[in-house]
Amino acid sequence: MNTPEKTAAFLSALADALELEQSAVTPTTTFSEIDWDSLAVISTIALIDDHFGVMISGQSISECSSISDLLTLIKPHSPD
Repeated sequence: MNTPEKTAAFLSALADALELEQSAVTPTTTFSEIDWDSLAVISTIALIDDHFGVMISGQSISECSSISDLLTLIKPHSPD
């Protein structure tokens, strides 16, 4: 289930993976604002699987433009 606690933990882990300050990774953060590259996509796929138990494709992530879009993508796939 995608709870606020899981989302916060995911955002924190994503900030760590991208080597950014925690405050730089919020739902309103756009990928153009951060160093978003293929390594970031791979790291994000692994983090989504770890935190939400969901496998999202790189193609699906490439269609997102912000962290909010990413969280919206995960939500319907999260097991209850």
